[in-house]
Amino acid sequence: MRLAFASALFGLVVVGGATAVGFWTLSNQLDERAEAEMEGRRRLLIHILLEVPNRQAIGESNDRFAELFYGHDDLHLAILEPDGGTLITGFSDIGAESVAALRRVAARSSGLHTWRRASGERFSGIHGAAGLADGSKVDFYLSVDRARDSRLLGGFLQATLIALPLLLIVVAAGAGVITRTGLAPLRRFNQLAASIGTKSLNRRLSMAGLPVELASTAAEFNSMLERIDEGYRKLEDFAGDLAHEMRTPVATLLGRTQVALSRHRSGDELRAVLEGNVEELERLSTLISDMLFIARAEHNVAPIERAAVDLAQEARRVTDYLSAIAEEKALNLDVRGSAPSLQADRLMIQRAITNLLSNAIRHAERGSTVDVEVGSAGKVATLTVSNVGEGISPADQERIFERFYRVDQGRARGQGGSGLGLAIVRSIATLHGGTIGAASAGGRTTFTLSLPVEDPARP
Repeated sequence: MRLAFASALFGLVVVGGATAVGFWTLSNQLDERAEAEMEGRRRLLIHILLEVPNRQAIGESNDRFAELFYGHDDLHLAILEPDGGTLITGFSDIGAESVAALRRVAARSSGLHTWRRASGERFSGIHGAAGLADGSKVDFYLSVDRARDSRLLGGFLQATLIALPLLLIVVAAGAGVITRTGLAPLRRFNQLAASIGTKSLNRRLSMAGLPVELASTAAEFNSMLERIDEGYRKLEDFAGDLAHEMRTPVATLLGRTQVALSRHRSGDELRAVLEGNVEELERLSTLISDMLFIARAEHNVAPIERAAVDLAQEARRVTDYLSAIAEEKALNLDVRGSAPSLQADRLMIQRAITNLLSNAIRHAERGSTVDVEVGSAGKVATLTVSNVGEGISPADQERIFERFYRVDQGRARGQGGSGLGLAIVRSIATLHGGTIGAASAGGRTTFTLSLPVEDPARP
C-alpha cells in the first residue's frame, strides 16, 4: 500500500508537471497563431485603406471592409484620426473600447498586445497607422476575441482534471499489483521463518523462481540457517558429551557415599572414602573447566593476553616439567630447533604443548624417544611432536580433535584421559589464528602445531 500510494503521488507530480508544460505549450502556440492571423489581417486592412479615397469615405463605405471581417466575426476594428484624434468609425462597441486599452499597453511595448474588458473577456489587439488614397493618414486599432482559445485551454484543463484521478487510480492499482507480485518471494521468507523451530532447523529456502535481486539474500538467509543449525547441533553435542562424561564420576561419588553410609564406619574408613571422592571431584572440576574453555574458544570469547613467546623455550620448559612422567616409561624427550618470537598467550601455548606431549608420552612405546621439533616457514612458526607407538587410522585422524573422542576408549579412561586434550589444542590454535594437524604412518604419529608469527587480525 505504501508503494502504491508513493507511485500515485509520484504520478501526480509527473502528470501535474506534464499538464503545466502542456498548458504552457498550447497557450504559446495559440498566441503565435493569433499573432500570425492578426498580422495577416493588418496587412489586408492596410491594403483596403489604400483604396479608400479619404477619411469621409471610411464611414460611408463599410462594405469595403467586408473582406476583412469575412469568416471572422470575432474581429473588431476602430479607425481614428492620427495622433489620438477623433474616432472616425468603430465597427463594433468592442472596437471602440479597444482604443483606450490598446493605448495603455502599446505605450509599454510593441507588437501584439493582450487586454481584457471589464467583464473579463480576453482580447489580443494590434495598433498601427495606415495611409489613404489621398495621402492622408489614419490610426487603426484591430482586436480579436480570444474566447475560443480560452475555451480550448479550459477544455484541456477540464479533461486533464477528469482523467487525472482515473489515471492515478490505475497507476496505484498497477503499482500495487506489481509490488505484490514482486514481493511474493519475501512472503516465502516469512513463511519459512515462521516455520523454523528446534526440530526444523534443517529446512532451507528454495532458490527456484527467485528474482536476481533476492538470490543473494536467499543465499545469505540459507547460510544463516546453516550456521544456526550447526551451532544448535554443537550445543546439543556439548550438552550430551558433558552429561555423558559427568555421569561416571558422579555415579562413582554417589556409589561410594551410599556404601559409606550404609553401615557404621570408622574415622579412617570415612577418610579413605573422602580422599577417593576428592580425586573424583578434581577430575570432575578439570572436566568442567576444560569444557567451558573449549566452549568459550569456539565462540571466540576466551580472553587472550598476547606477549612475546619463544616457542622453543616454552617447549623445553614443558619438557622439563613432564620429564618425571616420561622417566616412568623410560622415555627420552628430545627438543631441537628454534623459531622467531610470536605474539601469543603464554599460558595457552604452554597448555597446548603440555597436552601434545602428554598425549605422546601416553601412547609412546616404552623406551622410545618423543621428538619435539621447533621451526618456521615464512611468517608461520611450527612445533612438531612425534612418537613411536600404535598408529592412528585415517578415519580416526579426521576425528582425533573432537571432544571426548578416543582412539582407544578403555586405555584412555584407565590412564586418566578425558578425550579433551587435543580438542583444547585445536581451540588454542584457532584462537591464535593457527592450525593443528595429525599424521600417522609406519608406527610413528606426528602432531604439527602451526602459529602465525605476527598478531593475526581477530575475526
